[in-house]
Amino acid sequence: MGYGGVEQRARRIGGSGDGGVDGVIDQDALGLARIYVQAKRYAAGNSVGRPEVQGFVGALHGHQANQGVFITTSNFTRDATAYAQSVNASIILIDGERLTTLMIRHGVGVQTVQMYSVVKLDEDYFE
Repeated sequence: MGYGGVEQRARRIGGSGDGGVDGVIDQDALGLARIYVQAKRYAAGNSVGRPEVQGFVGALHGHQANQGVFITTSNFTRDATAYAQSVNASIILIDGERLTTLMIRHGVGVQTVQMYSVVKLDEDYFE
């Protein structure tokens, strides 16, 4: 998607005891601006709520950061979405549906199995 600067720099922080941040991506070539990432793999029907988003916002403050992306394979509750929109930090929430769309659009973690061409008659060719 163009993040990571010219060197495509990103690093994984996450794991047990990660402090609420799973990764960091440089937004520009020099690494002056960083985007912090939190990811949750939840089953369908198990939504990410306000407490998880609030914890991520707290983790951002702990890193003196004000930009973050919270990704889930499931979805976010209304309270979580409202909270993310109300805080001073810029928090982008990406649910499973949007994640899937982004993966396909940018060719991340997917493989093209088959492509189809649709053709129409070029009437100018026959004149």
